Amino acid sequence: MIIRLAYKFRLEPKSKDRQLMAQFAGCCRLVWNKALALQKELLTEGKSCMSYNKLAGALKGWKQEDNLLFFKECHSQPLQQTLMNLDRAIKEAFNKTSPKQFPRFKKKGHRDSFRYPQGFKIDEANRRVYLPKIGWIRYRKSQPITGTPKNITVSKRGDYWYVSIQTEREIPDPLSGATSIVGGDLGIARFLTLSTGEYFKPLNSFKRLEKKLARLQRTLARRVKGSQNWKKIKHKISRLHIRIANTRADYLHKLSHHLSKNHAVVVLEDLKVANMSSSAKGTVEEPGRNVKAKSGLNKAILDQGWHEFKRQLNYKLEWLGGMLVLVAPKNTSRCCPECGYTSGENRKTQSSFVCVECGYKENADFVGALNVLRAGHARIACGDIDLIGGLAQEPAQMTAPSA
Repeated sequence: MIIRLAYKFRLEPKSKDRQLMAQFAGCCRLVWNKALALQKELLTEGKSCMSYNKLAGALKGWKQEDNLLFFKECHSQPLQQTLMNLDRAIKEAFNKTSPKQFPRFKKKGHRDSFRYPQGFKIDEANRRVYLPKIGWIRYRKSQPITGTPKNITVSKRGDYWYVSIQTEREIPDPLSGATSIVGGDLGIARFLTLSTGEYFKPLNSFKRLEKKLARLQRTLARRVKGSQNWKKIKHKISRLHIRIANTRADYLHKLSHHLSKNHAVVVLEDLKVANMSSSAKGTVEEPGRNVKAKSGLNKAILDQGWHEFKRQLNYKLEWLGGMLVLVAPKNTSRCCPECGYTSGENRKTQSSFVCVECGYKENADFVGALNVLRAGHARIACGDIDLIGGLAQEPAQMTAPSA
């Protein structure tokens, strides 16, 4: 079995290195935006998008333009990788089975990054990495690197630059030490309720700091854009967003690690988060109803990180020889696990389930977990099993779990 891990470390660049990395990230952003504008223009004219090879040919022409000569100062590999990423994103957007959102233009200072597929060097003894056309840069080594390095991604988050080293290594096919199968119901009042009766409370990292974030944003609105005071508040807001994201990621990693260690098979609902959190605002002709309540629900759903949780749980189970099974969420909270009667009247409140047919009473989330487990057993018995497509391995930009 081949597994891919990413080790993410904080860089300690000098001022000239910071300038070069910012320049490289800016060049990649400009290449992305120019190529995306070209592709959108072709689509508007009713033509097909350009392939990567044609975009790479266009890149050579851009480097010769008088106002884009600075492209030559950037290493060619990050620019080519940017075009590859765009080509893949467009193909995923037109995927008929599971289409993703069409790529958007990138903004300055938002997810700045660039990648080297080759040419880089790693000196673990001296805790430094070599980036072509930039040089050696020290990094804060928090754990040893195992496996063969395949590529390096340099990214900026807040005030700091990070390097993510993706490695690849082959291990024997794992056998899970656990033998149990468990079903889980994802929710808001309870983040996860298991068919064993165990449940985990939601972290709500955004909700905890929402008022502080709102105060800072109101302060930012009163500042003159571009002034020093405006930059200070902007910096505080950025750090607060990073804190929220890190807190959520830490919680999800710990919970997914706990489940993957203690269960061989985990069954969850295949929730479509994008559909569940869509806006209810409507249009001028047909305005939506209960817009404020739906907005609050959308915010609570997105604060949980269900998709990221399933992604983490999927690759951790696979690495340990386990399996994640996804089932359709239809009627999982309306079907009685005792008599099988299905009706919306069984769940009149958010937390209580009372079967109108046999009188069975239980927590609604626990009933959902039981029904999810039953559906998982049916899928396994029929041999109709598939993992989350394309999410079996940890991508390069994520830090490998230390646990």
